[in-house]
Amino acid sequence: MRIFLLLFFVVFFAATFFAQPSTMKKNENIVPNPSFERYSSTPIGWFYKGQHFTDVMKYWSSATGSSPDVFGAKIRVPAHWAAKGFGQQKPRTGESMIGMTLFGCEHGKPHCREYIQIQLREPLVIGQNYSVELFTSHLPRSIQVNNLGMFFSKSKYEEILDIPIEELPHFFSKNILKADHGEWVKVSGEFQSETNASFLIIGNFFPDSLTASKIASPNSLKYAYYYIDDILVKKEPPFLDIPDENKIITWEPIEEGKVIRLKNIFFDIDEAELLPHSHIEMQKLLFLLQFYPNMIIEISGHTDIDGNDEYNLQLSTRRARAVVEYLISEGISSHRTLYNGYGRSRPIAENNTAQGKQLNRRVEFLILKK
Repeated sequence: MRIFLLLFFVVFFAATFFAQPSTMKKNENIVPNPSFERYSSTPIGWFYKGQHFTDVMKYWSSATGSSPDVFGAKIRVPAHWAAKGFGQQKPRTGESMIGMTLFGCEHGKPHCREYIQIQLREPLVIGQNYSVELFTSHLPRSIQVNNLGMFFSKSKYEEILDIPIEELPHFFSKNILKADHGEWVKVSGEFQSETNASFLIIGNFFPDSLTASKIASPNSLKYAYYYIDDILVKKEPPFLDIPDENKIITWEPIEEGKVIRLKNIFFDIDEAELLPHSHIEMQKLLFLLQFYPNMIIEISGHTDIDGNDEYNLQLSTRRARAVVEYLISEGISSHRTLYNGYGRSRPIAENNTAQGKQLNRRVEFLILKK
C-alpha cells in the first residue's frame, strides 16, 4: 500500500494518518537572540538613527526612526553621555544589553519613545497561553516609570519617523519599575493570544499623560531611560499546535528519487545562516525523518545566475550544509543527511525574470532511500 504525504510548502503528513506535531519544544523561547549577544556587525560607538541599531543587532530592529542603544564590551560611550551615567550598568547576562527611552515627550526630549522589534521563531497561536518576561534596570538619574510592555504585531513596523507607537500592548508593567544600585528587575506575566502575530515590539505604548512617573533623584534627568536584557516568550500548557495556513499544493508519494522543494527556508542576502523563521519548515522536515527512521536524503542548494560560478557554488553548498547541521543538532544521524551545492547549474526556471530567479534560488531534498 502506498503511503501519501500532504505537501504544505514542504512534505507534511496527511491528517488521516496522524496529526501535525507542535513545531517547537514546549518550553522553548520563541524570541531569537533574546540577550542581544549576537551582532550583524560589531558596534563601536553610538549613533542617533534607528537604522544603526537595525544594522548592528542580529535579528532585532528599531520599529521607528528612534535610536535604541547597544551596550557591549567593545562599545565606546561618548564622554558627555558617560558623564550622565550611561555605560556604567553591567548586562544581566553575557556582554550585551540594550537601552531605550520610555518617557519624556512632554519635557521636549528628542527620541522620547524608542522601540525594538523582532520576528519570532514561530507565530503566536490563537487561544494559546503564553508567559512573557524581560529584565530591566535604569539609569541612576532616570525618571522611574511604568508601562514598559510588549505588543505582538502581524507585520513588521517600518515607521521612519521618530514618533510614539499607539497600540494597546498585550502585556505591560502596571507598577513603576524601580531598580536601585544597578540591580535587575524581572517584569513578567501571562496572556492568551487572540492573534497569530509574528513580530514582537517592546517599549512604552502609552503617552506621558497615562504613564505613572517618579522623580527619585534630586539631579534627575527629564526622561526615563531603561536597560533591557534576557527576553522570554514561551507557551504554557495546554499546548496548541500551530495551524498550517498554507494552501495544499498536491498529494505526493514518498518514493526514492523524489525531489521536494523547501519553500519556507530563509537566509539573509549572501549569508548561509538559517533565519529563525525557517524553524517551522525545518521542523516539518525533521518530523518526516523521525517518522521514516531509515530514510536517507540529500539536501541541495541552488542559486540564480547572478554572481560568478565559484561564489554561487560555495554559497549554495554552505546553505545546504546549514540545513543538514540543523537536522543533526536535532538528533538526526549525519549518515542520513548528505548535502551538495549546485550553484546555478540546475535552474528550474528562466533566469531572465525576477520571478524565475526567485524560483531558482532554492533548497531541495532528494529521497535517496525510504
